[in-house]
Amino acid sequence: MIGSRRIWTAVLPAAVIIALAVAGPVFAPHAVDHGIGISFQRPEGNAWLGGDRLGRDVWSQLLRGGWGLLLLAATIAVLVTGLAAVLGSVAALRPRAGGWIERAADLFMLLPPVLAILLFMLSWPESGSTGLVAVAVIAGTPYSARVFAAAATGVARSGFIEAAQARGERLSYLVFRELLPNLRETLLTQLGLRFVEAMYLVSTAAFLRLPATLGDANWAVMVRENASGILLNPAAVLAPALAIGLLAVSVNSAVVAFGRGRRSA
Repeated sequence: MIGSRRIWTAVLPAAVIIALAVAGPVFAPHAVDHGIGISFQRPEGNAWLGGDRLGRDVWSQLLRGGWGLLLLAATIAVLVTGLAAVLGSVAALRPRAGGWIERAADLFMLLPPVLAILLFMLSWPESGSTGLVAVAVIAGTPYSARVFAAAATGVARSGFIEAAQARGERLSYLVFRELLPNLRETLLTQLGLRFVEAMYLVSTAAFLRLPATLGDANWAVMVRENASGILLNPAAVLAPALAIGLLAVSVNSAVVAFGRGRRSA
């Protein structure tokens, strides 16, 4: 009972912020380009968070600006975690293939993900969000694969894995039916950490206006455009910045808490 209460305590903040990002556009009182007054108008009346640099409602933009960031970050986190889990498991089960996987991981780890995104997106800006996801997955998978390989090595030497190998089971069976179910906590922990990293990468790219398909109303662009008026209306900058940070941290905490709860159960 206490364990379940702790899990829900950790999950609730993430659920609230995710609901805000997903359902926010439905409840936004104004359109993105709807003006409510002067530039950087102070919070008052129906304008709970005041206005931005163009006099638009910050609250409406906040409700509309999280969905794109959340979707891209979640997609990157799931793809990186899934691919890294498979590669790490193969490396643990097949030492010869594992050597090649580790060398390739070391090579890709030399290029920082932010630099890789900058180089690719500036060279092929028409790739949009698809290009951003592809580069983030390629750049983020190697390190996570090393983590999974280290975690899977001990499990791969267990008796039930050796018994399955003696029965002549295929590699895919060993990975998906025997090994990965015993790496559940590592999977969930890495998923949370990859989501935090993905939010950082996506927010940085959006801040620099690299994936044009994200539009002008996302939280990262709000921070960039309204930074000049932070002393006039701090909410125009602090609200989206706080939303980005809370989303990343709360989702990570919820995933980790859920993984620990499953282990204790």
